[in-house]
Amino acid sequence: MARTDGVPTVYPALLYDDAKAAIRVLTEALGFTEEAVHEGEDGSVVHAELSCGNGRVMLGSKGGAGAFAEAMAGAGPAAVYVVVDEVDAHHARAVEHGVEILMPPTDQDYGSRDYMARDAEGNVWSFGTYAPGSSG
Repeated sequence: MARTDGVPTVYPALLYDDAKAAIRVLTEALGFTEEAVHEGEDGSVVHAELSCGNGRVMLGSKGGAGAFAEAMAGAGPAAVYVVVDEVDAHHARAVEHGVEILMPPTDQDYGSRDYMARDAEGNVWSFGTYAPGSSG
């Protein structure tokens, strides 16, 4: 049964060829906060957690061991949606840092304003005002 205490129950998990570079882009350009980074002896990112609002994304370096790494070995890029208050300011920050923009801030028919970006390893990130599950 899912929790109902306001703590998120869905955590996207992504693997990167260069997880350290991904963490820099996500924190410096896209406004995430680094919560935890655990490195292996070889300097790879074994596990990292970044937060944005009350959500988190987990990430690490490709090429690790274990069932998750094996399952993700041939997987394609992922898509993640993140709710932000100030879409245009968030977009401007991403542009300043050279993030590839796939769709500029756009007002949607369902009332959201959002934009879409791609990170250096092909994952698609959407940032907007639509909050899934909210009543507003």
